[in-house]
Amino acid sequence: MNGPLPLLHPLPDLPNQRVPMRDGVHLATDVYFPPGYRAGRDAPLPVILERTPYGKLAVSRAEQIGSRLGVPRPEIAAYFTAQGFAVVLQDCRGRYDSEGHFTKYLAEGPDGYDTLCWITAQPWCSGRVGTMGLSYAAHTQLALACHHPPGLACMVLDSGGFANGYQCGIRQSGAFELKQATWAFRQAKLSPAARRDPVLRAALEAQDIRQWFEAMPWRPGHSPLAAVPEYEDYLFEQWRAERFDASWRDAAIFAQGYYDAIPDIPVVLMSSWYDVYVRSTFENYAGLQGHGRQAPLRLVMGPWLHGDRNTTHSGDAEFGPQAAFDGNVAPDWLSFRLQWFRRWLQPAGGSAPADPVDPPLRLFLMGGGSGKRNDQDRIEHGGRWIQADQWPPSQTRVAEFYLHADGSLREAPATPAATVHYQADPRRPVPTIGGALTSGQPVFVGGAFDQREDARFFGVRQAGLPLSARDDVVVFETGPLSHDVALAGPVRVTLFISSDCPDTDFTAKLIDVYPPSADFPQGYAMNLTDGIFRCRFHASWEEPRPLVAGKVYEITIEPFASCNLFKRGHRIRLDISSSNFPKYDVNPNTGESPADGREKRIARNTLHLSTACPSRLTLHLADPASLASLPSAPASRIHSMLPRARAGGRACCFLSTLKRGFP
Repeated sequence: MNGPLPLLHPLPDLPNQRVPMRDGVHLATDVYFPPGYRAGRDAPLPVILERTPYGKLAVSRAEQIGSRLGVPRPEIAAYFTAQGFAVVLQDCRGRYDSEGHFTKYLAEGPDGYDTLCWITAQPWCSGRVGTMGLSYAAHTQLALACHHPPGLACMVLDSGGFANGYQCGIRQSGAFELKQATWAFRQAKLSPAARRDPVLRAALEAQDIRQWFEAMPWRPGHSPLAAVPEYEDYLFEQWRAERFDASWRDAAIFAQGYYDAIPDIPVVLMSSWYDVYVRSTFENYAGLQGHGRQAPLRLVMGPWLHGDRNTTHSGDAEFGPQAAFDGNVAPDWLSFRLQWFRRWLQPAGGSAPADPVDPPLRLFLMGGGSGKRNDQDRIEHGGRWIQADQWPPSQTRVAEFYLHADGSLREAPATPAATVHYQADPRRPVPTIGGALTSGQPVFVGGAFDQREDARFFGVRQAGLPLSARDDVVVFETGPLSHDVALAGPVRVTLFISSDCPDTDFTAKLIDVYPPSADFPQGYAMNLTDGIFRCRFHASWEEPRPLVAGKVYEITIEPFASCNLFKRGHRIRLDISSSNFPKYDVNPNTGESPADGREKRIARNTLHLSTACPSRLTLHLADPASLASLPSAPASRIHSMLPRARAGGRACCFLSTLKRGFP
C-alpha cells in the first residue's frame, strides 16, 4: 500500500440515495466506487456496508490513518474502494439525513435487511456484502444478520452487537445502565429536530446533566430530554422495562434467540476488558460456535476503553506500548479488516495473503508491570498478548474463594456460621470509580483506577478516603499471593443474602490489590470488573417477587469476564455493596422501579457465610507461564492507497461542522 495521503476528502459517487424501507421511510445512503469504476458497465464489486447513527459524512473518532486519529468516514470508504470494493455508508432511521422516527436499536434489524436487499439488487454489487462498524454500528450488523439477509458474507463487529440487551448493554441483572441516559442526552443535541430548531438546541444546551443526575428519578416531560420527546420516550421505555418480557426478545437486542437464523459466515468479534460489551462479545462467540456452524470465528480482547484500540492506558492504568492493537495484533486495524474482506468477499484465488498467526482468540493478559507511577501519574500495570483456542483457555482451572466474616477470602467455606450486616442508603450510593463503561461523559468515565474517592468522580463526598472505608462496602481479600497467578475467564459471585426490605441490590467488584510501595505508599486497589443483582428478580427475570424480610436467598452476580495477572505479593479482593452509581440506577429498596420511585428506604442487608451458605467467588486461574504469548505483528506505518482528489469537482474539504461523530 503506497502513495501519499490525499489532501481532500472524497465525495460519494452516488450521494444520498434514498433507499426505501418496507414502511415507506427512506434512508440516506452514500455509495463509493473505486477510482474510474463505471457502474453498470464494469464487473460488479464486493460491497462493504456500515450503517451508523453518528453521521455517514462525520468523523469516526476511533478510525485511524497513520498517526491521525479521528478520520471522516468517507476517507475510510476511499481506503477500501482503492482495494477494489464498493463501500456503502448509511444514516440510521431518524438520524442525520435519513427519514423516520428514531427509536434506539429496534428498527435496525428490518432496516438492515431492507438495505441488503437494495444493495444486492444493484448492478454494481457482486452479491457478496461484508459489514463493519464500531459500537452502534456493530449493533446494526448483528441486528440485520438475525434476519438472514441476502448477500451477507462476513462481518466485523467492533465493541458491540447485542447478545441479550437485558443482561448487557441496556440492563444488567435487573438494573438499568445509566449510560443510556447520558447517550440519549448527548445525541438529542444532534437530532434532526435540534439541528433544525436553534431554540430547541439552546434548551438542551442550557441543561446541566450532572445536576439532573443528582435529581433522579426523572419524570417524563420534566427531564433534561423533555424538549425532544422522541429521545425521552424511548429512554423511559427502556428504563421502565424491568421484566424480561417479549419486548426484550426483539432480534435487534437479543441475538441469543436468533443464532440459528444468522448465516454461517466468517465473523470477527472485538472488544476490550473495560468496554461495556464484554459479556455480549463472549456470548456471541459461544452462540455463533453452535448450531452446526463451520465458518471461522475470531475474537480479540484488548485492555482498552470502548473503541480505544491504540490507547495504551485505561483510566489510571498504563499497559505499555504492547497493548496497542496496531503493531501487536496486526500491522493496523485498517489492514486487518482489509485482509478479512479480501479473504471472504473477493473471488477465490484473490490476492489475500494467508495469515501466519490466526488463532481463534487473541487476548490481552493485563498485569505483570513494575507497579511504578509513570510521568502521567498512571500506575504501570503492564501486560502481554496471549492466544487461545477456546474460552476460557484450556490451561485454566476453576478456583473458589469463600467469604469469611473476618474479611478474608479462603479456599475453605466459613465455619462456624457467620453473618455480616450493613445498611444500604439510596440517598448516599457508592460512587462509580471506573469500570467497564462508555458514553457516560460528562457524568462518569470508565477504566482502571485506585478504588479511592477522588474529586474527578461524580458523587464523591470524602475525597481521599478509600471506598473500603465506607460502612456500606464489605471487603474480602486473600493474603499476599505466594506466586504469580493469571485470571483468564468468567467471574462469578455466589451470595447468600437477606434483607429487611422488599427489594435491594447487591454489587460485587473484583480488585487487584498492590502492596505499598514508594510510589503508592498506601498500596493501590485496581478495579478489574464488577456486576450487580436486583433482588426482586431472585426467582426469575420474567416475574419479579418481593423479598420476604429475613429470609435467606441465593443469588448470583456475574461481573464481566477478565484476564489479569496477579503478581506475587498482590492480593485478590472482592468488594460487596448495594450500589454503584451512576453506572447503574439506584434501587430505592421499596420494590418500586428506580425510574419512578420517589420514596426511598434504608435497607439492612445481610451476607450469610457458612458451609450451609457458602458465599464465594469463582475464578478461572492458570499458571501465567502456561499461557502462550501471541507473536507481535510486524509493526508498520500505514501507507494508504486512498485516491487523490478526483477531477471535475469530485472532492471537497468537509466543513468542520460535519466533524461531529462518535464511534
